[in-house]
Amino acid sequence: MQIVSDRGMDLSPEQTRGLEIHLLPLILTLDGRSYKSGVDIQPDQFYQLLANTESYPTTSQPSVGDFVTLYRHLAQRDPDILSIHISSGLSSTVNTARAAAQMVPEANVTIIDSKTLSGAQGWQVEGAARAVRAGWPKERVLALVERISQATDTVFTLRTLRYLIHGGRISHIKGLLGQVLNIKPLIAVEKAGGTYTQVGQARSLERAILKLADHVARQHAPGSALRLQVLHGHNPEGAALLCERLAQLFRCTWLPTGPIAPVLGAHTGPGLVGVAYAPAAAFELP
Repeated sequence: MQIVSDRGMDLSPEQTRGLEIHLLPLILTLDGRSYKSGVDIQPDQFYQLLANTESYPTTSQPSVGDFVTLYRHLAQRDPDILSIHISSGLSSTVNTARAAAQMVPEANVTIIDSKTLSGAQGWQVEGAARAVRAGWPKERVLALVERISQATDTVFTLRTLRYLIHGGRISHIKGLLGQVLNIKPLIAVEKAGGTYTQVGQARSLERAILKLADHVARQHAPGSALRLQVLHGHNPEGAALLCERLAQLFRCTWLPTGPIAPVLGAHTGPGLVGVAYAPAAAFELP
């Protein structure tokens, strides 16, 4: 079985070492130029461009043709393909994958809607790739991905709401009110539809970052053993603050802290700090 995903997820080089994962690009466009996120534009370059423009970036998912080309190429070696993608509540990538799979009858494509994004999506992909490398049968791999999905949560906060507002990811009324009041929302990814939901707010970004840890503590008792990965949008100081607070509350198994994919930053702007988290016991990976 071969693993396919998209660049709406985040996986560090340490997590992918020794694993075979095929990634389709998501496209971001800024000032009339298009980039393949994570391929020909990296996070530092993206935020530098963003700082020097008044324009808003736009994004698009891989085309049906991109999927068809990859599925056909992979099917020549192994027709069994597991394709895990960014939440259908935030992107049409899953629907595009399904349409493409129907056009490649020589491939046996199983498509999974991760119902999440970024690091949490990466955990599903990493788990599947490790299980495939270990020789697990398909049913056991799928069960592992589902277990990881159900165990994992994501919550983040933002310096500014204007990128989410422009991208249509949240209510314009709630977003504009937050801008006027300088409210920093706490936003989670709900599991039913894989969409954003507000779970709190604060008056300053620093306070919102600390409240992220409080939110995790409402779901998991302080002292619990958790698997955690803090990610950020050009805000390493905020990421360090969140790591410090989480370490005070939990017994932490850390995955590498790092930047979110540029295509995700296109919808959140600079300043984001977030965390993917789950009980450590849910991650007995091969």
